[in-house]
Amino acid sequence: MLLTLTTTHRPATDLGHLLVKHPDRVQSFDLPTGAAHVFYPEADEAQCTAALLVEVDPLRLGGGRGRRQATGPESFTLGQYVNDRPYAASSLLSSALAKVFRSALRGESRDRPELAAAAIPLTVRVPVLRCRGGADLAVRVFAPLGWSVTATPIPLDEAYPEWGDSRYVDLTLAGSLRLADALNHLYVLLPVLDDAKHYWVAPDEVDKLLRAGSGWLAGHPERGLIIRRYLAHRRALAGVALARLTELRLADEPPADDSVDPETPSETPHASLAVRRREAVLAALRDSGASRVLDLGCGGGALLTALVADRRFTEVVGVDVADRSLAMAARRLRLDRLPERQRDRIHLRQSALTYRDDRLRGYDAAVLMEVVEHLDPPRLPALQDAVFGHARPGTVVVTTPNVEYNVRYEGLGPGRFRHADHRFEWTRAEFAAWVERVAAAHGYTATITGVGDADAEVGTPTQLAVFTRDDRTEETNR
Repeated sequence: MLLTLTTTHRPATDLGHLLVKHPDRVQSFDLPTGAAHVFYPEADEAQCTAALLVEVDPLRLGGGRGRRQATGPESFTLGQYVNDRPYAASSLLSSALAKVFRSALRGESRDRPELAAAAIPLTVRVPVLRCRGGADLAVRVFAPLGWSVTATPIPLDEAYPEWGDSRYVDLTLAGSLRLADALNHLYVLLPVLDDAKHYWVAPDEVDKLLRAGSGWLAGHPERGLIIRRYLAHRRALAGVALARLTELRLADEPPADDSVDPETPSETPHASLAVRRREAVLAALRDSGASRVLDLGCGGGALLTALVADRRFTEVVGVDVADRSLAMAARRLRLDRLPERQRDRIHLRQSALTYRDDRLRGYDAAVLMEVVEHLDPPRLPALQDAVFGHARPGTVVVTTPNVEYNVRYEGLGPGRFRHADHRFEWTRAEFAAWVERVAAAHGYTATITGVGDADAEVGTPTQLAVFTRDDRTEETNR
C-alpha cells in the first residue's frame, strides 16, 4: 500500500526536515505486520514528494500466539491469509504513519520549528483506499477539515464497466495545512473509511483518538461516525469518547455562553460573542504593549490558545484552581506535541485567585475573562487584593456579562443568569462603580467599553474594563 505527500513550499526539500527523513536516502522500518519504506520520488526546490510504502506479510499479519483477531471482512477462516491488506490502505497504513512519522505527527521539528507550526501547501494521494461508504463518504470526512477532495471510484474491472465500481477509491487531498494536522487527519480517517481495524481495540484507543483529533474532531459534522468506526463499533468505548469530547468542546468557550445562545440576537450573521470577546481582550493586550501575560481563571484554554498564536506574547501563563481545567487546557494547547521553543512560552499553574501568590507577580498584564461573576460577592475583596494589590500587573483586563442585556435572550427570564454557576451579574452602573472603587483603591486608572452589538436600551451583552497601573502611585508606594 502506498501514500505520497507532496509540497510546493519553497524550498520544498524542507519537507525532509519536517518528516525527519532525508530525501537522499531510502529508509526502512520494521513493523509487527511487515515493513515500511520511506523514499522521495522527487526532491527539488520547487516540489518535493515523500512516499510511504508499506509491505504486509500475510503470515505475520495473521500469526502470533495469543493474537486477538479483529472482527471485520476478513474474519472468515482463511481471511487472515486471503485479503486485500497488502494492497489497499487501511489501519495498517495508519499504524505505519504513527511509527515512521512520530515527531511530525506531534508537530515537532528540531531544525524547522517555525515551519512545523505553519500551514504549507500539501497534496496527499492514496491510490488505493478501501472506502466503506464510497467516494461520497471520503468527501464528507475530509472536506470539513479544509481539504479539496478528489475521490475517484476504482472499477471492478476496466474491461467490464457494466460490473460497476469496486469498494476502493483513488483518493487525492489538496490544501494548505500544518503537516502535523494533515498527518493526524490521515491517522484517524484512513481506518475510519476502511472500517476494519487489523488489531483488537483496547480502551487506550480512546486516548489515541482524542489526542489525534485535538482541535478538529469535536466540531466535525461526522464526529459520531468517526468515533464509532475508529473504535471498531465498540459502544462502551464510543460512549466514553463522546462524553470526553463533549467535555472538551464545552471547555473551549467561556462558561457564560454555555447556558444561552452565544450569538447576540441579530438577523445578520457574525462571529459568536465568545469569539468577539476574545478578540476584544487580545486587542486590549496588544494596545497595552504587554509581552508577559497571565490568564487568570483560564478554564479549558480558549484564550490561552489565541495568546500563544500571537508571538508578541513571549510568556503566557494559564492559572486555574481546578486540575481538571488545567488538564483540558494542556490538551487543547497540545503541549505534548509543541516544539520545545513554543512549549517554553507556556506555563500552567494551579492557584486560587482569592489568595496571594508570589508566582503571579511581575507580569505585564493579567486577564479576568468571565471570571469575577463566578465568585460569591463576599470573596471579591480577596480577589481584588490578590490581583490588584499583590500581583499588580501593569494592565488588567476584566470582562463580565451585562445583566441588563439578558432580556434580549430568548428563554432567559427575570432573575435568571446566563450560567448556573454565576453568583451574580452586574448592571452597567454596578460594574462601573466596582471598577471605580478598585482603581482608586489600588492605584489604577480604568476605561470601560462593551463587546457585542450595542442595544440602544440595554447596552452591549458583555462589559469590558481595562485597568492601567498608575506608575506615579507605584513610585510613591516604593
